[in-house]
Amino acid sequence: MAGTNRRSAIKSLLAGSAAIGAAGMLSSFKSQETDGMDEKLKGNINHAVCRWCYGDISVEQLCVAAKDIGIKGIDLVGPEDWPTLKKHGLFSSMCNGAEINLTDGFGDTQYHAQLHKQYTAMIPKVAAAGYKNLICFSGSRRGKTDEEGWKNCVEGLKPMVKLAEQHNVVLVMELLNSKIDHKDYQCDHTAWGAELCKRLGSENFKLLYDIYHMQIDEGDVIRNIREHHQYIAHYHTGGVPGRNEIDETQELYYPAIMRAVLEVGHKGFVAQEFIPKQKDKIASLRKAVHICDV
Repeated sequence: MAGTNRRSAIKSLLAGSAAIGAAGMLSSFKSQETDGMDEKLKGNINHAVCRWCYGDISVEQLCVAAKDIGIKGIDLVGPEDWPTLKKHGLFSSMCNGAEINLTDGFGDTQYHAQLHKQYTAMIPKVAAAGYKNLICFSGSRRGKTDEEGWKNCVEGLKPMVKLAEQHNVVLVMELLNSKIDHKDYQCDHTAWGAELCKRLGSENFKLLYDIYHMQIDEGDVIRNIREHHQYIAHYHTGGVPGRNEIDETQELYYPAIMRAVLEVGHKGFVAQEFIPKQKDKIASLRKAVHICDV
């Protein structure tokens, strides 16, 4: 009887401790969401937002909202939208428009000729507009080994990186998860992308570390940022699971991740890339930016 009571007491104590711990973490997250919402951003992080997440409002409207929040850049817009960004004093923080798609990339030699044509045209445009980053992709694995993928990417990217060096543009390959969203994508782990950076050996080729994607495929986000930060030019956010809003419903604690990003000396952009679920999408964006503003 005494043993049973002891076990019951321990269970109750542990349950109480767990509840207190969870409540403490939750209240900490909520305070990050609400504290300082009407204050100016701290200025430690260059905040951006991905255009595609707000497809139901115009670029003009997104620019007005971004400017009001204190966001400095808009990700994933091409030359047709750059005049609107310039009008509002916003930066095209991750340019696009040269890629074929997410599956047909530099990892497959059959696409090199088309990619060379498109990137040769786009790199000077990015430079002439005063921008820096241009996105690119490995594409699907299609049965290729890691070594074959690296070899093909180096072969395809080398002349484009040389052109990028001449124009002071950085080609930035995005890390995407191959487990849920982009089945068979080859550049799906930070170490794979870092090895490609080493083989190309240029400051004009870097990685886009998408925190959402890398949490799904490898986890250990903060350690990977610290280990590979010299190869990372840009970050994307997103709640896991489901690329949902950054709040207490998801498994990543973004203030800690953002502190790690600052600790490694990141001077580039951090772009919000979650799918807003609330009716007021701009309010969701404002909240996420403040959570990440450490």
